[in-house]
Amino acid sequence: MLEEGRERPAADALAAVRDEIDTIDRQLIDLLNRRAAASVEVARIKREGAVTTYVPSREQEVLNHILAANTGPLTEAHVRAIYSEIFSASRHLQRPLRVAYFGPPGTHTHRAAEGAARVRFGSFVDYIPLGTVEDVFGATERGNADYGVVPVENSTEGSVGQTLDLFIDSPLKICAEILLRITHHLVGQGPLESVQRVYSHPQALAQCRRWLLTNLPAVETVESSSTSAAVLQAAEESGVAAIGSEEAAARYNVPVLARSIQDQANNTTRFLLIGQDVGRPSGRDKTSILFSVRDRVGALHDVLSVFARRGINLTRIESRPSRREPWEYVFFVDFVGHPEEPNAAAALAEMQEPCTTVKVLGAWPTERRVDDQPQAPA
Repeated sequence: MLEEGRERPAADALAAVRDEIDTIDRQLIDLLNRRAAASVEVARIKREGAVTTYVPSREQEVLNHILAANTGPLTEAHVRAIYSEIFSASRHLQRPLRVAYFGPPGTHTHRAAEGAARVRFGSFVDYIPLGTVEDVFGATERGNADYGVVPVENSTEGSVGQTLDLFIDSPLKICAEILLRITHHLVGQGPLESVQRVYSHPQALAQCRRWLLTNLPAVETVESSSTSAAVLQAAEESGVAAIGSEEAAARYNVPVLARSIQDQANNTTRFLLIGQDVGRPSGRDKTSILFSVRDRVGALHDVLSVFARRGINLTRIESRPSRREPWEYVFFVDFVGHPEEPNAAAALAEMQEPCTTVKVLGAWPTERRVDDQPQAPA
């Protein structure tokens, strides 16, 4: 009897709190719908005035105001996650955010695109698979996509030259980088002994070169436009295997013949999120620029000494043929900082004298790999 008497007040208290939660939820859904309706009206006004619909800086401004007013117990991380989805739903009601990527579905770039979009844009995103990196640039430049995702560098095989070359003439900016650990699998109808040809993207073939030489030394390797295109081919042809992702194997119902065949265990590819605008400073940024130097002795040294004198940390430098004049090169440099910060802005201004071209390709907050990012609950 005593135990039963104790349980009753607890049950009544629990019921009262649950009733309060139900009341708050009804108020919340009403407020969220009112907010969504106001957001749709904002979009209508923008369309009539030919104003850009998606403005990241406005979302950041809203979020800063909300975080300043937050008194807990929700943490900053909780508030950011909640409002990421509120912003995402509002954008989707206005017009779905479109992210183009080097496809087809199931490629590592597809995975990077979904990871980048989940972290930055929430759940409501339309993905557009395109056949080449150049197509992704073109769709984003024309406004057929709001953003694009393209590979730029692999820890084993180095830079993706096509991506770097497209930045030379493209007006697009780098909005973020996505570091993704890449695991390659050999897939096909099998068995392994029956494989006569292995298809994949040139980068994937190169990243698995040692495994192929050891395990399939007499087998022909054939380049495909993407890893997913190779997996599709392996699904349809006997005696053919492909190097691709586990996602592509599952998507196209192709058995995995050998797992994790990449030569380097920590095989990581860097992808770029490209769009129309350079992000605002966050205090933990990386900037990418390209430049070409005047044809005189010591010009490159003069440029690099600008960064050294100002204590700016360069994290990457490489060159590519300019494709305009024989033996003329364009240099790509990443450095720690943001071009709007006084020290970086002064360095960029000082570079003008020894350079014929200086172009800011983008700036973005430094982040962990997408596969290290915590996922929002479904």
